[in-house]
Amino acid sequence: MRKPIVMGNWKLNGTKQSVADLIKAFVEPANQAFGKAEVAICAPAIFIGSVEQYAQGSKLQWGSEDCDIHDSGAYTGENSPAMLKEFGCTYAIVGHSERRGYHHESNEEVAAKFKAAQNQGLIPVLCIGESEAEFEAQKTMDVVKAELKAVIDLCGIAAFKQAVIAYEPIWAIGTGKTATPEIAQSVHSQIREYLKSFDAEVAAGVRILYGGSCNAKTAPELFSQQDIDGGLIGGASLKAPDFTAIINAAVANA
Repeated sequence: MRKPIVMGNWKLNGTKQSVADLIKAFVEPANQAFGKAEVAICAPAIFIGSVEQYAQGSKLQWGSEDCDIHDSGAYTGENSPAMLKEFGCTYAIVGHSERRGYHHESNEEVAAKFKAAQNQGLIPVLCIGESEAEFEAQKTMDVVKAELKAVIDLCGIAAFKQAVIAYEPIWAIGTGKTATPEIAQSVHSQIREYLKSFDAEVAAGVRILYGGSCNAKTAPELFSQQDIDGGLIGGASLKAPDFTAIINAAVANA
């Protein structure tokens, strides 16, 4: 039985005060969900220490929004997996569509980040997904298979035993559009079938989150789908009542 995950991705948002307020608000829902669902927050790197401070001792987990390929060296401005691990991170998001788009990260670079995170004991959250043009051209699976295959080629299929996948249709991020539960379930199912062609056990066990503008209203029906194992939550994770409602939806469907 796959345990769902509700993971917040704060992106470029937050202040010292908002981080304190939000983490304190999320601790109790995370503690209550424990056993049925996992709850995590991926914060801007500058705030990860604060998240650690306020979440310490609770069941709330945390992670980074990205990580570098290197553990140390002359890479100004980067955050290494080793540094993130030292601040108690469990997860590291890699390959978010905004990183792929704005920073031109290739499938191969994302795969290298995936490997670097795992080498330091972090659980990579591999983001995959298609643009609106690719969706309309019915190329969704071509895109996500290529993104998955880059990781399989570098790390092997067994690497997904210690990883999470987040399917995020780019056309549904920050646009107010959400893939219908049926569309999301269909893609999640096809992702699992593709992984099954390499290893059935890995495919059955890997958790696949939905990451396209999931909110308090859409979460219950999305999370009721067979192959949707929680959500990678953007804007709604910056609102305590909304994120709590999403956590409750995951618990109800666990």
